[in-house]
Amino acid sequence: MAWIVAVVLFVEAFGIAALNWFLGIVVDRQKMSLAGLDPDMMSVSSKIGGVVFGAYFALCGVVALLVALRDRSPAGLGRILLISVAVVHALLGAFAWGLVGWPAFLTMVVGLTLVVLLLMTYDQQHAAAAEAPEDGTGGTGSTGGMDGGGSALTPPPAPSTP
Repeated sequence: MAWIVAVVLFVEAFGIAALNWFLGIVVDRQKMSLAGLDPDMMSVSSKIGGVVFGAYFALCGVVALLVALRDRSPAGLGRILLISVAVVHALLGAFAWGLVGWPAFLTMVVGLTLVVLLLMTYDQQHAAAAEAPEDGTGGTGSTGGMDGGGSALTPPPAPSTP
């Protein structure tokens, strides 16, 4: 599933960069001006914004690709990037609904759903792996000096019924 998210993010990165580059070319060729702003500055800023925003999506795609290759949940900066790209998808979806229509909204919601599913799926796998004992004793190993079982960071095991 992480492969799909990575491919979607790479396609979005290319699409956003290409769209902003195209808009910059249109502004430049038509010498458009918005409220007296310099058309050359608008063209250059559109191109720079497209490259930066495309690089951001591509970086998030690399994080999703690393999640797929390593088969474990993202941590640290990678997790922050994936959460932020989910928020960006939500905001773009809200703007797309009002400005472009429901097909663009649906596209952004699909991207949002895939990223959130990626984050949630690997979190559940990580939680299940953390609960399983590594020593193979079935959880009857040392209690680490605590009377109730477990450690100070994990809850004690559930009581068994006779």
